[in-house]
Amino acid sequence: MKSLFDENDAKEFITEYPTLPQDLALRIYTSRLIGGDTNLDLHGGGNTSVKLKMRNIVGEEQEILYVKGSGIDLATIEPKGFVGLNLNFLRKLRNLESLSDEELENQLQIHKVSAQSSDPSVEALLHAFLLPRYIDHTHADSILILTNRKCGEDLVKEALGSKIAVLPYISSGFPLAKAVLELYERNNDIEAILILNHGIFTFSEDGRTSYERMIDYVSRAELYIEKMIKGKVTVTPHINLKFPKNFLSSAARFAQVVRGACAHQAFDGKLRRFYTEIRRGEDIVRTSLSKEAQEICSSGVLTPDHVIWTKNRAVYIEGIPENDHDFR
Repeated sequence: MKSLFDENDAKEFITEYPTLPQDLALRIYTSRLIGGDTNLDLHGGGNTSVKLKMRNIVGEEQEILYVKGSGIDLATIEPKGFVGLNLNFLRKLRNLESLSDEELENQLQIHKVSAQSSDPSVEALLHAFLLPRYIDHTHADSILILTNRKCGEDLVKEALGSKIAVLPYISSGFPLAKAVLELYERNNDIEAILILNHGIFTFSEDGRTSYERMIDYVSRAELYIEKMIKGKVTVTPHINLKFPKNFLSSAARFAQVVRGACAHQAFDGKLRRFYTEIRRGEDIVRTSLSKEAQEICSSGVLTPDHVIWTKNRAVYIEGIPENDHDFR
């Protein structure tokens, strides 16, 4: 993985948004770089932020946190995709012992700069508590491959070096924000924080460095994984297991059966239908024909963020009947 940051592109981007503070325009640029790589981020996932000093309607200078709105796609994010929040007040919440999810949502809503803004990211408080001006967060696949193991903390430290810190999985919200803050205060020279079974946060006082730290650490993880699996068998093929004759026509008929079985009446009384896709990528075929296929299907996704797109488990089907009368 390589940095795609280009100084000329960044300057052109700032010129494209002349009414925005330059730091916010740069935040949009680097956010799109992250969102454009599906190895880092899926549609609507991940989040980014920047802290700015701005004057309010009566001329008072305020510290504002601009954080990605919930569900906004980083790949195509526009200025309205960021939610401005009163940073001075949000940081006072760090002194609380506890804060319910409902009250946290209330505090975020009543401290927005614009009432018309979308809902802020679920990790907005974490972005507020951390001191660095720029923060990037992704659920990069290579990071999760390392963290989602019993020895995950040891693996990421070996792969990524001494400038990172690691936390166990904690649900997003006030507890995670407090835990990240306490960790950062004990290790304020770190460049990234990893949450086991969740993802990675990188940060810096400038947007390019925060982005390039993300690329650097994900690249280190990729190289480490490549080194560890080099020459090793990752899936075991079934002997003499091949695609059935007329696979595509059989799969097409089977797809209609699946669509019918999954169709259901929703809460609003309307019939919900699905579409199906037949994928024959090399990795998918090799995995589907492996002895580990059923175990892989039931193992669950790498992070809760992926549940939005794939649900937690995949259905494992032994094979596709070749004859119509065998469909039941």
